[in-house]
Amino acid sequence: MPRIKLDHITKQFAKGSRAVDQLDLIIEDGDFVSLLGPSGCGKTTTLRMIAGLETPTEGDIYFDDQCVYSTERGINVSPDKREVGFLFQNYALWPHMTVRRNIAFGLENMKWEKSKIESRVKEICETMRISEYIDRYPAELSGGQQQRVAIARTLAPNPRILLMDEPLSNLDAKLRNDMRAELKRLHMTTGATFVYVTHDQSEAMTLSSKVCLMKQGLLQQYSPPLELYGRPNNIFCADFMGNPSMNFLDCTGTAEGSALSLAAGPLRLKFTPNAPVSFEEKKDYVLGIRPEFVKIVDNGGIEGRVVSSLPTGMDTVLSLDAPGIRLSAVAFGSIDYAMDSVIRFNFEGDRYVLFDKETGERIELGRLDIHE
Repeated sequence: MPRIKLDHITKQFAKGSRAVDQLDLIIEDGDFVSLLGPSGCGKTTTLRMIAGLETPTEGDIYFDDQCVYSTERGINVSPDKREVGFLFQNYALWPHMTVRRNIAFGLENMKWEKSKIESRVKEICETMRISEYIDRYPAELSGGQQQRVAIARTLAPNPRILLMDEPLSNLDAKLRNDMRAELKRLHMTTGATFVYVTHDQSEAMTLSSKVCLMKQGLLQQYSPPLELYGRPNNIFCADFMGNPSMNFLDCTGTAEGSALSLAAGPLRLKFTPNAPVSFEEKKDYVLGIRPEFVKIVDNGGIEGRVVSSLPTGMDTVLSLDAPGIRLSAVAFGSIDYAMDSVIRFNFEGDRYVLFDKETGERIELGRLDIHE
C-alpha cells in the first residue's frame, strides 16, 4: 500500500489568504488518518491536493517514492493516474443511472468481468443496506440513501487509497455509528490507506490510527487519537478534543520545590508534574482538567452546587458551581442529580495538563491535589 508524504505544502488563494500553510505530513502505508479541525482550517483543501483536484501553490507530494506533484520540478500527475478513490461530500452520483449502474460503472471501466461486477455490486449494496433501492435513480432517494450509494460506489473497486470528505454527515445517528464500525472493519480487512476529513472529533477519535488536527491552515498536532486526547500540544488541541470539553482554570502559580502551588480564585491546588519542570517563582498558567477526572465522592474536599445534570443512561454530565470556578464533570452509571443540590468532589489521577497562559503551549502533565 502507498505511503503518502506532503512536503512543505502550501495553498494560497486570492488576496493572500492561505488555506494550508507549510504542511509537512507523512501518512504511512495502511494508516487511517483523519484531517480534523473547525470549518475553514484547510482540511478539505489538503484532501483535494492529495487527490490532484487542487493544485498546491508550493511544495511536493509523494506516493511512496513517486512524486505526483512538485512546484519546482513542474510535476503534476493527473487525478485519474493517482489511483485513489474519492468520496465527495456532495455525493456526485450520475442522475441518469440507477443505483446498480452507478456502482457498476467504474468497475466496467476497469474491465472487471461481468459476473464479478454483479457479485461485488450485490455484496456492497447489502453492506450499505441499499439492496432495496438498487433499481432506483438518485432523484428517487433521500439524502442519506444517496450518501450510502456514494460510499458503496467508492468502496466497490477496493481502492488502495481512499479519500473521504465527511462521508457520513447526512446519515442518521444510528446508521452513522454503524457505518463508523463498517469503515473501521473495511480499513482492517482491505489494508488500504484511508484519509478522512471530518469536523467531528468523536468520529476522528473512534476511526483513526492518527489524527491531523489543523487550525487556520497550520498543523497543531499529528498523533494517535488517545495521545491527542490525553497529551494535547496546546490549549486549542485540548479544547477541540473531548465531549464534554476540557475544563480550563486560569491560575497563578508559585513554585513549591518540585511542585507548583496554584491559586484559581479562592481555590488552592497543588500540581505535581509527572516529569521534572523548572517552574518560575511566580507566573500565570492555565490548568486543564478533563471532566472524568472530577470524582464525586461523599467525603470530597471541595463542595459544589449542581447547575445542570444531563443523564444519558451510561453516564451523567454535570455542570458544577464551586468556589470561584465552574466545572464540567462526568459521573459514570445510571444516576441523576437534583438541580441546586450540593455535592462534594475530589481530583483524582495524574493526567491533568498545565499550560503556559501566554503561549497556550503544554508544559507538562501531572497530579492535582487540594492544597492543605
